[in-house]
Amino acid sequence: MRRDATQELAQWYDSPRRKPLVVSGARQVGKTWLVQDFAASRGPLAYVNLLDNRVMQEVFAGSLEPGRLLAAISAYTGVNASDGRTLVFLDEVQECPRALTALKMFCEQRPDIPIVVAGSLLGVALNRAGCSDEQARASWPVGKVDHLDLYPMTFVEFLEAMGEGGLASLVRNGSVDLVSAMGEKYEDLLRTYLYVGGMPEAVAAYTESRFLPDARDVQDRLLRDYEYDFSKHVTSPVETERIRETWRSVPAQIAREDSNGKFVYSQVRAGGRGRDYRDAVSWLVDAGLVTRVPRVSMPGMPLRSYADDRSFKLFMLDVGLLGAALHLPERAIIEGDKLFTHAKGAYAEQYVCQQLVACGGSAPYYWSADGKQSKAEIDFLYDYDGTVVPVEVKADRNVSSASLSKFAKEYGIERCVRLSLRGYEDQRWLVNMPLYAADMLVQSL
Repeated sequence: MRRDATQELAQWYDSPRRKPLVVSGARQVGKTWLVQDFAASRGPLAYVNLLDNRVMQEVFAGSLEPGRLLAAISAYTGVNASDGRTLVFLDEVQECPRALTALKMFCEQRPDIPIVVAGSLLGVALNRAGCSDEQARASWPVGKVDHLDLYPMTFVEFLEAMGEGGLASLVRNGSVDLVSAMGEKYEDLLRTYLYVGGMPEAVAAYTESRFLPDARDVQDRLLRDYEYDFSKHVTSPVETERIRETWRSVPAQIAREDSNGKFVYSQVRAGGRGRDYRDAVSWLVDAGLVTRVPRVSMPGMPLRSYADDRSFKLFMLDVGLLGAALHLPERAIIEGDKLFTHAKGAYAEQYVCQQLVACGGSAPYYWSADGKQSKAEIDFLYDYDGTVVPVEVKADRNVSSASLSKFAKEYGIERCVRLSLRGYEDQRWLVNMPLYAADMLVQSL
């Protein structure tokens, strides 16, 4: 499967200012596959998996002098890691935080070595509160590493995996008029994507068999495995249970009919309060399992300056996992537009958030009125070329944008986006983009 991040890896590898690279992302988004697939076309690979690897963990427990470490890696892998051509890949680096600390010395003393580390839960691993074992702690090599964040496969990457490279190219090239003209085919594939999602193993299972239950089996297993993983990284049984409760609450809150999507602690458990579950939310965000979308009080630049930390939405890592958690039936993908409007358009909003994060590299924001005189809401806002772009998600064809129009006039917004099942229209102040063209948001305005 082709991943867009492969091109980012190539740019990093060929850069004369290259630093050690940290590949981050939630579990099972394809980090290991990405680096190994890239290395297969570039030359030798010295691969070390640090998970339950006592030998190499002991190596990093000693001196972090690069020459010593490279000699050990060479001996362990049987590949010359010191020649400057071999890609050195340290996988599951969260299991050996001192390997992260070592990147500072590699950057300063051996910048010729192309070294990549990959891991999940890096934020969790570096914030082990109360940890008394110095070897389990690490200091982040500030300014000494490059970064690559990996997410589930986007809709465009899914199109390519489905053998629809031509349709994917139209989106990549920004050909929004042609994309809109072929709307029926894109819509059919988008329905499938909303069910299968972008987790690489689920996509592979479906593309090989074209049998939806195969993708669902993968999704159900991933949901279970994520929960099993909580207790491994959290020492307190109470905190583990709070993380599990919060995790299970997220899908239900996304799909809740009687709200504007704001995450409510009391919905996690009756009587639940922020002081009980705030750390659990942070843990899930650090683990990459949920995306935190803060509310902003007004659309000023930069948006983060106007963020209200008390009010936020939470979205899942992947739309396919959301469907699995909510037990979305297979028949939903053949019921016309019902899938897009099901559960108050939850799948459409989850999908758009997911594409914005993957294509833009950071979580968007949302805006809502104070609720006293108005309950208006703008689904997403993001920064683009020094301006704020409001995005309204409409999961049907018959659309109106009264709230968006009022919002634009009140705050002097010159350009807004509405995503819907209608075709492309440019009304100057409002651009209607097809829902299946969400990948184009950050390149088409």
